[in-house]
Amino acid sequence: MVLPTFGISNSVLAAERIYASYSALELSISVTTLENYAKTGVINEDLAGYQQYLPLQQLQELRRILLNRVKVSPVVVSQLLYTPQGEFLLHRLAQVIKTNQSEPGFGALRSALILASAESGGLTLLNVLRKYPSSSIRLDVAETLAIATELERLVSQTHLAIAAVSQKSKIEADTISQPNFSQLPDLKVPGKLKSQKYTLKFFDSTRNRLLLTDVYIPNVQNVAPIIVISHGLGLDSSNFQYLATHLASHGFAVAVPNHPGSDTKQLRSLLNGRAVEVAEPSEFQDRPMDVTYILNQLEKGNQSDSRFKGRLNLQQVGVLGQSLGGYTALALAGAKINFKQLKQDCEPAALQNTWNMSLLLQCRALELSISKSGKDYNLRDERVKAAIAVNPITSSIFGKAGLSHIQTPVMIVSSSDDTVAPALSEQILPFSWLANSQKYLVMLEGGTHFSTIGNGNPANQQVALPADMIGDASQARRYMNVLSLPFFQTYVAGRSQYIPYLNAGYAQSISSKSLGLSLVKSLSTTELAQLLDIKGAKPAKKNSPTP
Repeated sequence: MVLPTFGISNSVLAAERIYASYSALELSISVTTLENYAKTGVINEDLAGYQQYLPLQQLQELRRILLNRVKVSPVVVSQLLYTPQGEFLLHRLAQVIKTNQSEPGFGALRSALILASAESGGLTLLNVLRKYPSSSIRLDVAETLAIATELERLVSQTHLAIAAVSQKSKIEADTISQPNFSQLPDLKVPGKLKSQKYTLKFFDSTRNRLLLTDVYIPNVQNVAPIIVISHGLGLDSSNFQYLATHLASHGFAVAVPNHPGSDTKQLRSLLNGRAVEVAEPSEFQDRPMDVTYILNQLEKGNQSDSRFKGRLNLQQVGVLGQSLGGYTALALAGAKINFKQLKQDCEPAALQNTWNMSLLLQCRALELSISKSGKDYNLRDERVKAAIAVNPITSSIFGKAGLSHIQTPVMIVSSSDDTVAPALSEQILPFSWLANSQKYLVMLEGGTHFSTIGNGNPANQQVALPADMIGDASQARRYMNVLSLPFFQTYVAGRSQYIPYLNAGYAQSISSKSLGLSLVKSLSTTELAQLLDIKGAKPAKKNSPTP
């Protein structure tokens, strides 16, 4: 359905012949021949003549590369490729796939990627070649193989790191005395408290921000600590209603704001051509400030609004955020934007070698430095006593120096199959940089960037994603319920009886086959460096992900 939005038709001219260069050799192969070889492994007469020039191992490697599938929807591809970050990616890919024209065919490559992602076989190199709107194209085989080797190395590093987390979790589970979890309350079950939901309209006139905020007030006599949930790009408050109601049923007041510059409306504007950015650079400042403003308004309302009746404890606050919301949570907990790291990682030469798409978004924060002459941004809110960051972006916007400022308890939730904010670069390594002792790393083994996101309000017309891009969402949401509850009970509400839930043994006891769960309290940079055989535990290519 998204294709007509971008003026793309399935009836466009498709490539018929590929001119594949390898060293000094140029192979002229029909797309049909290449497709038959990729699918069957049979080398026909058209391809047999090149065997003496192209080693069998390289041919077999090329076959695998042609069929490798990237889990992505045409909507997501379209969303990305019509942004400056997407054009950067197109520039990289245009070095491999070219037309006979002297100028890079960005428009042709863009339409081929979108059309290929809509195919039943998904986004593969073969489908991109088949959908390329030109009768002939040129493919640099050597560069294609080099990129594939690089990505495989990154995948291998990520798998090693995830395996290390799993193994460390098992060791931690074996070395502590475990309670009988069957005798403890089942945190998956909703609490006994009823709650009332209100949608409040706050307007910050100094920033011209209308902040529609869902507030869940539990029916309690005592004051209730408050949890703020910050949504990710292209989402809104409805996506975390499942978590808000669960926390409220256990006695927490919950506020879920809609961040106007990076919510569902902003994504629709992008898809409809009314916006050119997924989010403006100012969102890195505005999102944490949204939360601080809302907390200030709730403090005022707590004294005068009959709906609250003084039942909110605005000095004991927890924050949970997903994706860009995860960045928001960490910034509120004390992490500082690291302009020095950003300048280093966002140099054209450095970006030229990255496959970490989240880095392209992080680099936008450099514009804040320009507008404020590099002055330090203090986005910390002292009322925040604990933070959970789910699939956050962190590697360059905070870096080691920025994350070292966090002194409050932190839980970082990572997903093994996250291609948006890759686990190794954005969560595992950054976790090892955290200096405070009260920290937790949770790994969803088989989870994606979208697994923990709840169903949005149908009226909000959110972009739907394929099931295989989401994974076992119901299990992921159960994990979020049962892990966030004891974390906030312990570190926000001050109830130490929930500490037994915050360890590897409990995670092991509730882990499922469809979506594995690991939890560790420590994983040092030294351990990762030894495991990955990389100085300083850095990936082979700076900030590169699992593809």
